[in-house]
Amino acid sequence: MEVIKQLWLSEKSFMLAERENKLVFLVDRSANKPTIKRAVEEKYGVKVDRVWTMNTKHGKKAIVKLAEGYSAEEILIRLGVI
Repeated sequence: MEVIKQLWLSEKSFMLAERENKLVFLVDRSANKPTIKRAVEEKYGVKVDRVWTMNTKHGKKAIVKLAEGYSAEEILIRLGVI
């Protein structure tokens, strides 16, 4: 099972990255918070401070707050999004 399906890109998700150091992902519906945290830490080489999840019509979304010392914007730049 692939936990992280894709990075969720929207105006609001960019604002969260800039202002609150958070990234938004579309994740597998069966994934729980500890699994999502571990997957993000392994895939992007960062430390995660906290995870929030929500079910939407698009699927399950996870908002991930990165620990101090890690930059959400830096990850977006590394992925070529901004």
